[in-house]
Amino acid sequence: MKITAVRPYLMRAVERNWLFVKVETDSGLHGWGEASLELKERTVAQAVTDLEPFLIGQDPTRIEHLWQMLYRHGFWRGGVVILSAISGIDQALWDLTGKAYGVPVYKLLGGAVRDRIRLYTHGGPEQVPAIREAGFTAVKSGPGVDTSGPRHHEVASKFAEYVRRMRAAGGDDFDVMIDNHGTSTPQQAIQMLSAVDELGLFFFEEPCPPDNVDAIEPVARRGFNTPLATGERLFTRWGYRSLIEKQLVSVIQPDLCHAGGISEVRRIASMAETYYIKVAPHNPYGPVSTAACLHLCAAIPNFHILEYVWTNEPWRSRVQKGDPMRNEAGYLSLPDRPGLGIDLDEDVIASRPYELQDATAYTRFDSEGAVADA
Repeated sequence: MKITAVRPYLMRAVERNWLFVKVETDSGLHGWGEASLELKERTVAQAVTDLEPFLIGQDPTRIEHLWQMLYRHGFWRGGVVILSAISGIDQALWDLTGKAYGVPVYKLLGGAVRDRIRLYTHGGPEQVPAIREAGFTAVKSGPGVDTSGPRHHEVASKFAEYVRRMRAAGGDDFDVMIDNHGTSTPQQAIQMLSAVDELGLFFFEEPCPPDNVDAIEPVARRGFNTPLATGERLFTRWGYRSLIEKQLVSVIQPDLCHAGGISEVRRIASMAETYYIKVAPHNPYGPVSTAACLHLCAAIPNFHILEYVWTNEPWRSRVQKGDPMRNEAGYLSLPDRPGLGIDLDEDVIASRPYELQDATAYTRFDSEGAVADA
């Protein structure tokens, strides 16, 4: 069996565009991956096309060999665009290999260590009742306060008020996470955590910007009860090494569409396991990303919880052929179908062409007009 084509497919979903990657072979088998990257989907699609020559004529089941080729033979390494392209291709190779051997991907990864995958979704206090009704037992929200404002002394108190509203909406048996989106200085993050440390957050995500992971250290060394999480904007085991070795967070959040695919995130998870750090993959994308996460999470001992976007229906289900993978009372069941367990309908993809997103939705300025972290 040899690879004959590697094709990117763009599709408009609800909140964003999805980028799927299809690897085709001369045997008729194909595999799907996902490499969605907000506002950069067309750039990643071109990167997928640029990587195709490395793969034509290769055996798709030599996944590690091909990963090494894609990562090392282009001379230029890393970067979210190239690594997203590699990630999508890697997922598709695992899907293909599972189909070739007639087993689910998690069996190729050593077999399942759990029977189902716990999910969380997104929303504020107003959405929590509906989220609970849908069966979810956990939710994540933004901080509910503008962290870029000039009145920094008010941020912590307003943040605490918002977290109390989230806790009241969810109840004692419902987990709440806050994503700070890396918008605070270490000192501001310390003030925010001090104000909510007894409110039982499941984790506090991206307390500081991702560019310098050592900036989290002053926050981590304060000994808060609230677990810290970060990592959605870090890539490969080399990008995670310092964060893990210094034990700066309790939870890491690698993205299987950006950090290097199933192959690389499995290695990152193993590194984290040696320091008793949990893995909660970043997964705000489509069904193939979710399927890849499901199989990895099923096979790693230190899985924590998986992100799941429940507002991108009906297209999440419609683009999947057959019985779609979907939320079941806050969990995903492990599939018994070969590969990633899903297939995509190319007619549905074609019916939803790429749409240019409003870039201003990703821009943010402080009260003086200076650029703030979005």
